[in-house]
Amino acid sequence: MSKIGLIGLGTMGTHFAANLLKAGMQLTVHDARHQSAEPHLAAGASWADTPRELAGDSDVILTSLPGPPEVEAVALDEADGLIAGMAPGSVLFDLSTNSPSVVRSIHKVFGGRNLDCLDAPVSGGPKGAASGKMAIWVGGDTQVFKKHRKVLDALGDQVRYIGPIGAGTVAKLVHNAAGYAIQTVMAEVFSVGVKAGVEPLALFQAIRQGVRGRQRTFDSLSEHYLINQYDPPDFALRLAHKDVSLAAELGREFDVPMRLINLTLAEMGEALDRGWGDRDSRVAMLLQQERADIDFALDPADVRGVIEAD
Repeated sequence: MSKIGLIGLGTMGTHFAANLLKAGMQLTVHDARHQSAEPHLAAGASWADTPRELAGDSDVILTSLPGPPEVEAVALDEADGLIAGMAPGSVLFDLSTNSPSVVRSIHKVFGGRNLDCLDAPVSGGPKGAASGKMAIWVGGDTQVFKKHRKVLDALGDQVRYIGPIGAGTVAKLVHNAAGYAIQTVMAEVFSVGVKAGVEPLALFQAIRQGVRGRQRTFDSLSEHYLINQYDPPDFALRLAHKDVSLAAELGREFDVPMRLINLTLAEMGEALDRGWGDRDSRVAMLLQQERADIDFALDPADVRGVIEAD
């Protein structure tokens, strides 16, 4: 049985430790605060005074830390860091929300010493960490991932290999940035709805039963965008532009700032100027692809397979 080391027993890490112990794994823990470890020590975990000490007693190491500076310090400190104690062939899975460049830097340094490093950021929040209903997105060596996957399976029910080192972290940043952007625009449009006189609970009940409310957020990418097909339209851009224009007008009427809606209108207006008015409304998304200098079109069957797999 692999010996597991876990560094970071905060909001997420404390649940990781509990689930690893529940799965019957031999666990050593370390945290900046010894008291954070006490429930896990009582449940059978061992304590290490430093990351170096933990590394010397672990085959698989997991880090769950606040951000890039903390991960880099724990991993690369030559005196008391992981790199000072890891044996050749041992592996680090970084569960933190990190920087792709930092992850790749650690991977490069580790590789020079016959050590493995994979990024494995998580998504599910504290409730998901506690229940095990959590996504884990892995980047790095596929064989190392397969060898140690059961450790990750003890933490989450949606463990997926994404690609080379850093790919998991990129996926996490895309996911989180989208979530917070959606949160911001929801505040904007909900505020105008309430200011225009709709009772908040009634408004919530209404919008959650609309087409967007009934659909998983990212599944809409499968319609036109991922497959790069905007004809024939499900809903034409010119009609969508009319709807958003009316919402912006409502904001002006009730003196509610609509910064993100006005930005959306500007994107739609630019797409209309391209002569795309009768194409599907999502054709405006091509503008950002042009700015990013990317171009792709997935096989519809592959996209459908991802959705149907759930």
